[in-house]
Amino acid sequence: MSSREVISLHIGQAGVQMGSAAWELYCMEHGISKDGHQVVDGEPAIAKRLSQDSGIAHTDNDAAIEPCNTFFAESGSGKYSPRSLFIDLEPNVIDVLRKGDNRRLFHPEQMITGQEDASNNFARGCFSIGRTIMEKVEDRLRKMTEQCDGLQGFIVTNSAGGGTGAGFGASLMKRMGADYSRTTTLQLCVQPSPNMSNAVVEPYNAILHHGHTMAAGHRRGCTFLFQNEAAYRVCRQQLDIQMPSYNHVNALLAQVSSSLTSSLRFRGSLNVDLTEFETNLVPFPSLRYPLTSLAPLISVEKAYYEQPTVASITRQCVEKEQQLACCDPALGKYMSCCLLYRGDVSPSMVSNSMRTIREMKSVQFVDWCPTGFKVGINQNKPVITPDSGMASVTRSACMLYNSSAVAQSWASTLRHFDMLMHKRAFVHWYVGEGMEEGEFSEAAENVLAMQKDYEEAAEDFVEAANDDEDQEEF
Repeated sequence: MSSREVISLHIGQAGVQMGSAAWELYCMEHGISKDGHQVVDGEPAIAKRLSQDSGIAHTDNDAAIEPCNTFFAESGSGKYSPRSLFIDLEPNVIDVLRKGDNRRLFHPEQMITGQEDASNNFARGCFSIGRTIMEKVEDRLRKMTEQCDGLQGFIVTNSAGGGTGAGFGASLMKRMGADYSRTTTLQLCVQPSPNMSNAVVEPYNAILHHGHTMAAGHRRGCTFLFQNEAAYRVCRQQLDIQMPSYNHVNALLAQVSSSLTSSLRFRGSLNVDLTEFETNLVPFPSLRYPLTSLAPLISVEKAYYEQPTVASITRQCVEKEQQLACCDPALGKYMSCCLLYRGDVSPSMVSNSMRTIREMKSVQFVDWCPTGFKVGINQNKPVITPDSGMASVTRSACMLYNSSAVAQSWASTLRHFDMLMHKRAFVHWYVGEGMEEGEFSEAAENVLAMQKDYEEAAEDFVEAANDDEDQEEF
């Protein structure tokens, strides 16, 4: 496998915790211990690879010990460290990693913290407090990219509702867009939920974050949206977890991240490159906000009585109950769709399932893009982390899709934003950190224009053509 490296950036409390869960899962999948050594069948993998190179040893686990340099950097002694950068403006969350069980796994210089929290304030993260660590972050990121032989792209995890995730995240991504303009960036972003919030000002932060990244101009990549309210609903209804915690939610999102990157880390019959996500999911430059779903999601108790088939998990992916954002895909039209399968899956099984999906009335594609499906198949079966509440399965599917249904989420966030702005509530805290009040309206206009683009893209080609003809006649 050619070495095409991917660097992960985890920004703010939510981003760091999502990243920690994802790396725990990656290490389990690659057989990497807490001190960074890859172990297979109780023997260091580097010794096994040397034996293979000399023609001495060949085992059933040869596929498991292939070098994993795409996401991990390997030292001369065979120790692996994640190609990751953890960033937060206050040290408490990252200190858990520094002192936790995985403290010997992560490079200490790739965990960067400040001394003062952003206090759920976009302006503090973007303008005042965030600037104190920006130079250090850029310098470390530059050194990490220089260590790559063929950098494929970046994966960013953050929350659009927090001060650091939204503010510092927007500032850093703007700079990355200028410094690495030809490199793809995939963002896994937690969006504020309609009926669930950790801070009153989350709508402000979310609109400012996305508004600033849009205003920064064209960048390569896309932003996958998640919402905690949808993830909690999945945990309660699908996994039978009565009181879900952030650990359950992060484990769920880690499964999405793992499925999204499995083709980059393992061999497969139909692998999807990082750049292919953008090519197949983003039909127009402004419509770069795909949604996700995951199947099967089964509790340990139910797993004894169910055996998911390729057809059933494909069908579940398009159901409202499986979505990880508060949107009903049946109320919108699909513009593009990428289905990533893992485990015991063959192309013929997928082909039969695709025919079934196309016949479902709830799955409607825009008429200007009638095919719409991109498929990836990876034979490595899903791995489940302990205490996640999910049952181990032989196959899984992750659906990434760009649909006009996402306009529902944007409309909800804009409505809450307008309610706060109508009274100019809390605005003084942002202005006091060096931000101009006019930036609120500019960001809202950018997001509103993007929402309208989604709605217009869902219009049938024939209807749009007729409207143009009527206007010309008039």
